[in-house]
Amino acid sequence: MPDDIALLRESIRIGEAARTEGNHPFGAVLADADGNILMTMGNAYSTDKGPGHAETNLARKAAVTYDEAFLKTCTLYSAFEPCSMCAGTIYWAGIGRVVFGVTEARLLELTGDNPENPTMALSCRDVLAAGQRQVMVEGPFPDLEDEIIRSHDGFW
Repeated sequence: MPDDIALLRESIRIGEAARTEGNHPFGAVLADADGNILMTMGNAYSTDKGPGHAETNLARKAAVTYDEAFLKTCTLYSAFEPCSMCAGTIYWAGIGRVVFGVTEARLLELTGDNPENPTMALSCRDVLAAGQRQVMVEGPFPDLEDEIIRSHDGFW
């Protein structure tokens, strides 16, 4: 069984690395059913602008790397709740589970009206529930909120 907290912390670390490379401080991790990390992806704002979200880029890469039957058993980890674009990409990639630390609503409180992150008030649960196949969603994890928020200190 995967260690969700450890894998969420890895997504924080990936986000911090993205930040040092001039991108937004977001990261994503894909793990198999046993919690083995298959791939990671940081935000790519510096090259891809708004659509360069870590979760979208990771889900797209996963979809061409693994078959759908396998991805159905995998989990995507993200410190923040995937936005509607990312949730849709996760769905279309065939990833079976999402675990996030902090809600999209809390992210909006952090970023405010920053034009580089026009956060949408739409839960990934709502986006994923509209599909024809089930994607399990777990989060938020309030015990990690302070740690996750600290990784964004001074950015927005």
